[in-house]
Amino acid sequence: MNTYLKLNLLGNCFQQRCYLSTSPILHSWFVRLTNVTQVNTEAATPKHTRKRNYPLTYEQRQFPKLIGHTKTWNTFNTSNLRDGKRKAETVSDDLFLRQFIYGTWHSLFVSELIIKRRHNMIILSGLVTRTIHPRRMYFLIGYTEEILSALLKTPVKIEIQTVENKEDVIFTYW
Repeated sequence: MNTYLKLNLLGNCFQQRCYLSTSPILHSWFVRLTNVTQVNTEAATPKHTRKRNYPLTYEQRQFPKLIGHTKTWNTFNTSNLRDGKRKAETVSDDLFLRQFIYGTWHSLFVSELIIKRRHNMIILSGLVTRTIHPRRMYFLIGYTEEILSALLKTPVKIEIQTVENKEDVIFTYW
């Protein structure tokens, strides 16, 4: 193989960010494989549908790159600051809280669960549909507050707002 052809093959590999110096067939297959997996990938950003019929809430429509500008975090946690206490416990508590709420309030929450920590109190907030009787909703609020307060050994308060149905929280279609 002459040197010009070798340099040309290596030049093509460097242009396509591939450092294989094997056959052109394997090289083109490898480039296609890596490009397919790297095209249009962005975390937590929904893809457009053809008919634009995928509903998004306001929270979902504000993309992750806008956190700090038009969007805020779903968990307010200051234990990760310098000299903070209970770093790992706080994260596992948040995971437990989300699982417990979504299991207890099965398909009633139409928004994300917001967890706020103020001093030693945990405040849970979100939007709930009005599909159950108010007496049952009050029972769920009291039950959840009592059980979580006993398990986490800290006061837990739930602040919910109700909406008529799930379509009321749709901000746009994507």
